[in-house]
Amino acid sequence: MDAIDTAPDSWDQEDDGEAQVDEQLNKDFSTSLNVDAKPFVPNVHAAEFIPTFRPKGSTETAEPAAPPVENGDAEMAAGDTWEQKGSEPSQAEAEPGGDGGQAEEDSPQEEGMEEEEEVVPTPKVVPTQPNAPKKEHVNVVFIGHVDAGKSTIGGQIMYLTGMVDKRTLEKYEREAKEKNRETWYLSWALDTNQEERDKGKTVEVGRAYFETEKKHFTILDAPGHKSFVPNMIGGASQADLAVLVISARKGEFETGFEKGGQTREHAMLAKTAGVKHLIVLVNKMDDPTVNWSLERYEECKEKLVPFLKKVGFNPRKDVHFMPCSGLTGANLKEPAEYCPWYIGLPFIPHLDSLPNFNRSSDGPVRLPIVDKYKDMGTVILGKLESGSISKAQQLVMMPNRHTVEVLSLLSDDVETDDASPGENLKLRLKGIEEEEILPGFILCNAENLCHTGRTFDAQIVIIEHKSIICPGYNAVLHIHTCIEEVQITALICLVDKKTGDKSKTRPRFVKQDQVCIARLRTAGTICLETFKDFPQMGRFTLRDEGKTIAIGKVLKLVAEKD
Repeated sequence: MDAIDTAPDSWDQEDDGEAQVDEQLNKDFSTSLNVDAKPFVPNVHAAEFIPTFRPKGSTETAEPAAPPVENGDAEMAAGDTWEQKGSEPSQAEAEPGGDGGQAEEDSPQEEGMEEEEEVVPTPKVVPTQPNAPKKEHVNVVFIGHVDAGKSTIGGQIMYLTGMVDKRTLEKYEREAKEKNRETWYLSWALDTNQEERDKGKTVEVGRAYFETEKKHFTILDAPGHKSFVPNMIGGASQADLAVLVISARKGEFETGFEKGGQTREHAMLAKTAGVKHLIVLVNKMDDPTVNWSLERYEECKEKLVPFLKKVGFNPRKDVHFMPCSGLTGANLKEPAEYCPWYIGLPFIPHLDSLPNFNRSSDGPVRLPIVDKYKDMGTVILGKLESGSISKAQQLVMMPNRHTVEVLSLLSDDVETDDASPGENLKLRLKGIEEEEILPGFILCNAENLCHTGRTFDAQIVIIEHKSIICPGYNAVLHIHTCIEEVQITALICLVDKKTGDKSKTRPRFVKQDQVCIARLRTAGTICLETFKDFPQMGRFTLRDEGKTIAIGKVLKLVAEKD
């Protein structure tokens, strides 16, 4: 048995010192042995051959025992990738009770990997489906100046409620560190595309969801940059509740609140979009320039309250202030120990304790479309404003009057048979092509179609405009999810802000801070309702040159003269 000792230390040596090995073997064994057994060598590399069944990434997670165990399941779930198979057990180990990494995100930008990862956890949600109707759906839009910390707070909430698992966040943290952006990693849970991550700016409205004991929340993470205000309006038009995030850091609050900042404009747009309740999160309280100081918190509050009052919020009833830190998660789920002076509930428990929204599901179906894409048919996204929709229902797409059938319904990525008002839905439709739909179109039931037209009378408040506005003035109209060019064709009368009295004569012009009733005409036919019948579809904003110049409500629809 000495021969074993003389075997080469590694098989690689055989190639280098082939001659010596041959001699050695000749010496030790009789020549009748087949020494030229070369074909055996490739088999030895089998150790390297196994991992090629899996993507390279999974070799980093040192779990040698995992693949053999999963091998049997592989045939059953053909769609699953090996990476998911590897990560599933570890998620379960990490959080045995919780929802684990339930749908990493619900954002419209579906990148290959994220989309795949979403597939795995859905079974965790499905069992709760029978109880789902008990939980009220609430859409929360995060608004505020750029860099106030909206996406970071959203990411932190998803982590605290178990919607993003620890491992995913650790991965984001590593990647963010490599780019010298370690404080951004939480926002990556909502900012999913590369451009948003590289620049640290949200562009599209990010979507995600989380659940508390009583409610099911959809987070709409709106962009803060002034170039993307139209996207922000789209997000706010789907929301029931707005969270205005302001930064307490010295200098940052002031920048956001002054004339060019987005804090004022966002608060005003949220009010116009129909958001009744506003939570003001004073973020970055852990910053060295603030250090959980009550004085700084009160200073931010004092500056904001008069403005919010002017926009139309009632500071006593509609607005709630609270301090927090998005990066550390202080006062989001648990009370912050550094902040003994704040005695209210932390953010998530506060959301859970809010009174229910009164929504009637008996009304006519109204679903303004936010987005559409192709995926085994035509898929549309939007928030159901009124009425209820069920599978296989026949509906009409306005203003084109296309009859469509609902093939499937997803509420926050969970398949369901029917949906009630307030839910964010993805509908797969039959009978219409994706090219025939535009954002701003509305899904209605055939018995009660929504109004369409080009001319309407509206009450308008001029908020910010340097010069006067006369008939013939053009602007961009944002009404529910629709964006259309509009012209003020006539000024009908001025309205006194205090008494509400209307002027007897027609004004020749209106200027900043005045309220008037005007006739407007859009470039194309749009879907709209009067504010009295459908508040959420009768409010609008007028924008020009990147600024919001006016807000208004539709009073009357004017029939077209043929």
